[in-house]
Amino acid sequence: MKSEKFMFSDHIEWEVVGEGVRRRILGYDDNLMQVAVEFQQGAVGEVHKHIHSQTCYVVSGVFEFTVGHETHIVKAGDGLYMEPDIPHGVKCIESGILLDSFSPVRLDFLKK
Repeated sequence: MKSEKFMFSDHIEWEVVGEGVRRRILGYDDNLMQVAVEFQQGAVGEVHKHIHSQTCYVVSGVFEFTVGHETHIVKAGDGLYMEPDIPHGVKCIESGILLDSFSPVRLDFLKK
């Protein structure tokens, strides 16, 4: 299982995944997935956990992230790491985009 080699933004549809939140998958194989997630100001990514390792790069905007028992404000240029099964969530303070990477692939994100 893998995505196309090139994923052009004008050919990838955004998927609405919550109020003020949408995402698009940018590439994947069995071991890795990269996803852009766009948040409108005030949108919330509820606290959740999953079996995947996750990194997150803040492309734009300002966010309040909680990972485990720590909460910090992050902005464009900042990054995060979430180990498997750690509770984490986010609130968007200033509209922006997050670039998430997961290992292994998030099968629940694929609709086929």
